[in-house]
Amino acid sequence: MLSQYETILQVGERIRAHRIAKDLSPEEVAAKTGLSRSAIYRYEAGQPIRVDALGKIADLLGISLASLLGVGSEFISSSLAFYERMHQLESNADQISVLFGPISFLLTTDHFDKCLRDVLSESVPHAAANRSNFDSELDQIIAILLERKETYRDRRPSIVSLVSAAELEQFLGLGIVGRQGLEGEELAKRKTSALIEVENILRLLVDQPMGVQIGIVEDSLPGASFQIFRSGKLAQVATSSFRLGLYANVRVGVATITAAQDSVQLHQEVTAELWRNSWKGNDAIKNVSDILDRHK
Repeated sequence: MLSQYETILQVGERIRAHRIAKDLSPEEVAAKTGLSRSAIYRYEAGQPIRVDALGKIADLLGISLASLLGVGSEFISSSLAFYERMHQLESNADQISVLFGPISFLLTTDHFDKCLRDVLSESVPHAAANRSNFDSELDQIIAILLERKETYRDRRPSIVSLVSAAELEQFLGLGIVGRQGLEGEELAKRKTSALIEVENILRLLVDQPMGVQIGIVEDSLPGASFQIFRSGKLAQVATSSFRLGLYANVRVGVATITAAQDSVQLHQEVTAELWRNSWKGNDAIKNVSDILDRHK
């Protein structure tokens, strides 16, 4: 159970995440709410916040007080805010259990990072609403994603990653793409990029770096991706329809974050069942090697 201090600290983290998603600086939040700039910085740093001030900030950011306070489930409709919240949770987690297909972003290579801009940009149709403003948001999304990976590599929390064998096959067959219709040399390049990532999964299975456990799942996976973050006795679950890699989606969807005991327990049970039935060790190495052989 969170202490009152930890609860207040997380309110500040949520304010920061949703402020970033609204492309507002602390100065702009201060000006629009009538609060001082120093107060906004204090609140985001986890200092106590007055109820009236919290209400003004919630109204400006378009988020409920319940979500800012973390009461029940926190609902997030912006991938930018979601990835910032992931960064915050990963920065404090001791253990992360991941079921995000086809490959956990934290375990991808630097080559994958170089593909991100093209993949995410092409995933948004040119006719989509506010398409002209997406490039600015994309810069922020990529910056936060890279910060997440840097934080993970610095801290090295233990990570359990469940990977679908069927999704690996699909990933290799289609390549790292954000939309259908790529052809010729460009499509071949994207398939090579996918090959690099699956070869990296194989390398992790063979080398078994400390703190990384990978299970290759033959069974069907849940429709929604999720992660479980554990820090001491506290566990939180994040579910999301946002997706990187294969047919990326960073524009439309709703993510949830909750520490509700029943939700955490149910997701832990699903994870444990999938882990028990997954290929591990030599069986996983052989399975991934066979998949790679079929696509080389």
